[in-house]
Order: sequence, then structure tokens, then C-alpha cells
Amino acid sequence: MFNNTETEQQVAEFLLQIKAIKLQPNNPFTWASGWKSPIYCDNRITLSHPTIRTYIRQQLSQVIQERFGAVGCIAGVATAGIPQGVLIAQELGLPFIYVRSKPKEHGTGSMIEGDNILTGKRVVVIEDLISTGKSSLQAVNALREAEYDVAGLAAIFTYGFDIATENFKKAKCPFITLSNYTALLKYAEEQQYISANDVEMLKQWRKDPSTWGQ
Repeated sequence: MFNNTETEQQVAEFLLQIKAIKLQPNNPFTWASGWKSPIYCDNRITLSHPTIRTYIRQQLSQVIQERFGAVGCIAGVATAGIPQGVLIAQELGLPFIYVRSKPKEHGTGSMIEGDNILTGKRVVVIEDLISTGKSSLQAVNALREAEYDVAGLAAIFTYGFDIATENFKKAKCPFITLSNYTALLKYAEEQQYISANDVEMLKQWRKDPSTWGQ
């Protein structure tokens, strides 16, 4: 895992400032899964802020080189990982492909979009956010089935769920993120986005998000 405290805190600050992350412990959101959640994250908002977009692009590019070494291709996960992946591929001067959530229902029926001569290349997968890791690892599996060599996955933020760590471990897919839930709570409390009581509630949510608030 990524452990640069300065970067973790800076990304957390950016995400809170532009409301890419919203914390509402007393008025929780409902996720598509039906889970009640005191936090909502939409990292696509970073794309509308050039300074933040550039910082994230540069930091992800740097950490990919440091952790995964030489790679031949960048793959974005549809949909939010696509623009982030394009930016990183441009920064590193690498080819780009992307992975659909399901095969195309017409034409070639492709799940992976891009030049198929790249098959076999060592690839890093890009996501904007990791929750349980299910959709991310679906993309990883699709790439492996297409005979790409998946070096690992990089994302902007993770909730830090134990199930995500377990899922990536089972899939033998290392992953890194620029920031995480722990760093976010630390910064949010220091800057009074939330109170100490809120922090305890937010910590309890992460322990068992599927039943929290019921």
C-alpha cells in the first residue's frame, strides 16, 4: 500500500475542498448496493479542477513507476477510471485501453477497447475509487483472460474495507491508492469538517458497512 503521509493528506484535503467526498454522518447517503453510508465519494469531480487533476495525474504516474516498474500499457476501468487512465497514459507516454463493465452487445462484443496488438503487454489498471474491489477485479480478470500481464492496480482513494484487501489478495493483484479513509478522517477532524463524535461513528461504519444504520 501507498504510505506517503504528505500525499495522503493533500489528496484528502483536495477531495473535501471540492466536495468530491462528502461526509454526512447524521444524514447518510444510500449507495446503489442499498448500503447506508455517512460518506459519498465522486472522484470524477477532480477532472473539473485543473490544479487538482494535474496533481493526481502526476502523483499516480510517479507511484506507478515506483511500485510497478516498467509497464507497457495503462488500462482504465469504465467509466470513472477511463479519464484518469488517459491522463496517466499521456503523462507516461504509454498506450491506453479500457475495460467495459460487460461485453459490448453489438459488433465485436468486446469487453476490452483498444488496439488488440497490445495483448500480452504488462499493464497497470486505473480506478478512481476502491470500495469492495469487485468491479476493479472484474476488469483485472478480463485483462488476464485476454492474456495481458496485470502488474497491479492504482486508484485515487480507498475506503479501506477488509473485504477489499481480502479480494485483492485472493486475486493476487497488488494495489495502491493515493489516499485512504484513515487519512481522510484525520484531516477532516483536524479541519473541523467533522467532530470527534462523528469520527467514532464513521469508524464504526467502516467496520460493518453492510449493516450500519439499519
